[in-house]
Amino acid sequence: MNSILSQNLFLVKEHVGMFKAANNYDIYNPETNQIIMNCRENNLGFFTKILRFTDYKRATPFNIEITTASGEKLITVRRGVAIFRSTVEVLDENDRLVGTFKQKFFSIGGKFEILDKNVKPVATLQGKWTGWDFTFSHENKQLAQVTKKWAGMGKELFTSADNYVLNIEETVPADSSLRQLILGAVMCIDMVLKE
Repeated sequence: MNSILSQNLFLVKEHVGMFKAANNYDIYNPETNQIIMNCRENNLGFFTKILRFTDYKRATPFNIEITTASGEKLITVRRGVAIFRSTVEVLDENDRLVGTFKQKFFSIGGKFEILDKNVKPVATLQGKWTGWDFTFSHENKQLAQVTKKWAGMGKELFTSADNYVLNIEETVPADSSLRQLILGAVMCIDMVLKE
């Protein structure tokens, strides 16, 4: 696992554009204001592009690759067509399964069960229906938080509703695959829960 994933604080900025079908993000180190990762959805099919502009957008498949700023692959986040609820896979840099997210039925604000590659629950992603605050927790311990409210050094980058901060707790080991799962989950909150 790449050492860049051992950081605890990430600023995620979505690319905004008219008539954009693909989901693309830049991930910054908020302390240096430098892009440290890119998140790109490069290979969209024709029908997926068309459906992204309809009410069926949340059901469309996606395949997102997260790379370092220099292009080294870190993780892939993918999902097939979602009919009733989503199951999303996270793959490591060698395309090996790290784990999955399974969307919960009838959760207010959105909820995912995060499972490791052995289908063992390792975290829950829970959102508030009133806003854009999400927490990752396991056995009543907070592992990470995603929010649109932040007043750190990267504040000048934090000017759009399409920006948010991921703060991973220091209790999550720097080399834990849970970090890959958390980052992957953050990248698909918009696509699965909030659009």
